[in-house]
Amino acid sequence: MNKEISVAFINPKVKQEWEALKEGKFEDKQLYKFIDRAIDDLKANPTCGIKIPKNLWPKEYVHKYGITNLWKYNLPDAWRLIYTIETDEVRIANIILEWFDHKEYEKRFKY
Repeated sequence: MNKEISVAFINPKVKQEWEALKEGKFEDKQLYKFIDRAIDDLKANPTCGIKIPKNLWPKEYVHKYGITNLWKYNLPDAWRLIYTIETDEVRIANIILEWFDHKEYEKRFKY
């Protein structure tokens, strides 16, 4: 039996930020499309991103969300989508935490 695969946002605010991109300027609309494509990819293969080693996880994610794994999906134009995977007997849920450009990504992950 195949597990049902879904993609969700960690909270309504993050989902609203994504939906707001659709109405934004050209770059925002592009980013909306990139994330939309990433969502399709994650539905097809939840582990299509790159697993981030535990020692690199921002403490904020652990405290705020209680994550047990962390993944990065590289979007075009050096944007990064950060997500975690939760699973049980019947489903796999990819949960989008946030996305940011490479500069913000480096700041968050202290590179």
